[in-house]
Amino acid sequence: MNTVTLNSHRLWAYLQLLRPANIVTAWADILAGFAASGILTIGSEINLVSLAWLLLATTGLYGGGIVFNDVFDAELDTQERPERPIPSHRASLRGATVLGSLLLSIGIVAASQVSWLSATLALGIAVAALLYNAVGKHHPIFGPINMGICRGGNLLLGVSVLPAMVEEYWFLALIPIVYIGAITMLSRGEVHGSKLSTGVVALLLIAIVIAGIFEMRLLTNYQLFTALPFLILFAMRVLLPLIKAVLEPTPEQIRIAVKAGVLSLIVLDTTVVAGFAGLLYGLLVLSLLPISIKLGQIFAVT
Repeated sequence: MNTVTLNSHRLWAYLQLLRPANIVTAWADILAGFAASGILTIGSEINLVSLAWLLLATTGLYGGGIVFNDVFDAELDTQERPERPIPSHRASLRGATVLGSLLLSIGIVAASQVSWLSATLALGIAVAALLYNAVGKHHPIFGPINMGICRGGNLLLGVSVLPAMVEEYWFLALIPIVYIGAITMLSRGEVHGSKLSTGVVALLLIAIVIAGIFEMRLLTNYQLFTALPFLILFAMRVLLPLIKAVLEPTPEQIRIAVKAGVLSLIVLDTTVVAGFAGLLYGLLVLSLLPISIKLGQIFAVT
């Protein structure tokens, strides 16, 4: 194998560590928070600059967090997922550690270009991601909550484009916290299968998320009628594979349900965007879904 081919194989391995399809879902979190902040009604050029910084920030934070997932799981993956880049020796543990650290640093620095609150949230997300990878993932209750906090913080990072709005809309973080908590809980059965009770709890949590979106109609600046088609799409995409995984909790069915759950984050975020910013903005965010699905066919999602 010549040097060029070897380098391209290494580059591909490190790209696999990033799980690009998942990073696209993180962009949707930022866009949801951005819309909820109300800044889209201002429409100044600086808003687009701030949005670009926040998208770069979440790319670094999510990318770094997901790389460290493989770093901390390197020994376990040797037994359960030997095809992953680190146990297969296509990527080195040291190289992955450097990449993850660089990405997290980029995320924090990029967020600091928007506001100090954005930088603080980014730092909190980075710490929460490392805590999850090092400790949280091994805890049946704290782990899913920990992962949910990472995604809830990511949505608030989008809101932080207008720092004063974070205090007003902090509760929006509860949506991804509960949802990702459910998906993370379910994902524990990807290798050995899952208990029926775990699937039932995940199903109940997602039902709570759907009810929560529906109750956002009580907010004066949220239009449920505009968001409703996206909410129906979200429910169909998530509940159908999840119900199947509950009835047949095999590793294969759980992986299918988890993958659908992760990618459907974009649709969940679209319900937030459409309600706060209108149908057009909702459709723009939803356009990320086919991109994420396509990337999910090339790179691992779970």
